[in-house]
Amino acid sequence: MEQNKEAAWFENWFDTSWYHTLYQDRNETEAEGFVASLMKVLDLPVPSNLLDLACGKGRHSIFLHSLGHKVLGVDLSANSISLAKPFEEEGLGFQTGDMRQAQGNEEFDLVLNLFTSFGYFGSEEENLKVLTAIKTSLKPGGLLLVDFMNTARVIQNLVPESETVKGGIHFNLKRSLEDGNICKRISFEADGKKHKFMERVQAILKDDFLRYFEKTGFEIVLLSGDYNMGPFDENASERMIFLIRKPS
Repeated sequence: MEQNKEAAWFENWFDTSWYHTLYQDRNETEAEGFVASLMKVLDLPVPSNLLDLACGKGRHSIFLHSLGHKVLGVDLSANSISLAKPFEEEGLGFQTGDMRQAQGNEEFDLVLNLFTSFGYFGSEEENLKVLTAIKTSLKPGGLLLVDFMNTARVIQNLVPESETVKGGIHFNLKRSLEDGNICKRISFEADGKKHKFMERVQAILKDDFLRYFEKTGFEIVLLSGDYNMGPFDENASERMIFLIRKPS
């Protein structure tokens, strides 16, 4: 049974419970370690007004709020937001939303876009639309943190096929580079039925991002290569973590 329309894979896959089952090892300890390192580098006033864009179940948002910040978590997946909603309290909120649309006008000191939550769409124009919307949401001088896979290294080390068992479900994962996209085809059996989903993320390289930021009028603050905020090495780093600023 084919579950997804590839043009909108993220609308189908992210809104299932199976997505959370497959990626259940993305735990709060990992999230808190990264965010703690990041906040030391940023040294933001407390409280600052933060937007966690593509927040998933809200694990980063919850920790950021525990540090004293006002946080809004936004995600396209109604299922993910429903899992985050029970954690709402004063200064911490969650809502569904599309990252191609501004989440308020000049409201946020910092927008975070974490764990390769960029490049879901089919064109450079839509990537620029996302950045333009984020820029609208930021206060003058506000910061955007984009955390993306190190695409060059991922392509070099792409594992064509693997299998894993999570939550009693046997997942088969097939990976490929197709038309400038890194694709992962996910197949498994659950509830007595066969299911197939697709993840497809644009293979955006460092120079592509730098061009996007220039086109949308952002200033580069730093580029890091790992969750300890160390320097970026295109051959060795696991991540590309860009910190950029909206001009004052």
